[in-house]
Amino acid sequence: MTARRIAGLAAVLLVLAADQASKWWVLEWLDLPSLQSVALLPGLNLTMVWNRGITFGLLSGDGLSTMLVLTGVALAVVAALVVWLWRAERTRVAVALGCIAGGAVGNVIDRLRFGAVVDFIHAHAWGWSWYVFNVADAAIVCGVAVLLLDSLAPARAASPPEQLARDA
Repeated sequence: MTARRIAGLAAVLLVLAADQASKWWVLEWLDLPSLQSVALLPGLNLTMVWNRGITFGLLSGDGLSTMLVLTGVALAVVAALVVWLWRAERTRVAVALGCIAGGAVGNVIDRLRFGAVVDFIHAHAWGWSWYVFNVADAAIVCGVAVLLLDSLAPARAASPPEQLARDA
């Protein structure tokens, strides 16, 4: 297995572990559902939100069918991301894809366990408030940002031996 594949799969596992550990902490140790909101810093709270939809609460619904469809779509996307990760030619792309896949799996676990995604990070300032999100969401956004930046970077010219190996 190549170093970039290992890095990508490590990103999946790291994001998944961090996401699930943070959710365990806010649910079981802090008991955020009963507290509802805890101020950490000016502009940063832990605020309990059960997100039954997708990004920004879109397509939210309480029905089993909605949860199953969203879970199925997320798993299909994860499968496509893993195939892309396996074919990635740059480590940063593999890691970005791993972050996205790990975050998606973390949110799928929530849907299957709770019927909703556990969101709890709430940034706000000067009357402005961002959507409440979680570690998985942050990893997904960072992974997408890296993919976008990578797509804007100039293509690296392959040396002749690398080109011959790819053409073979």
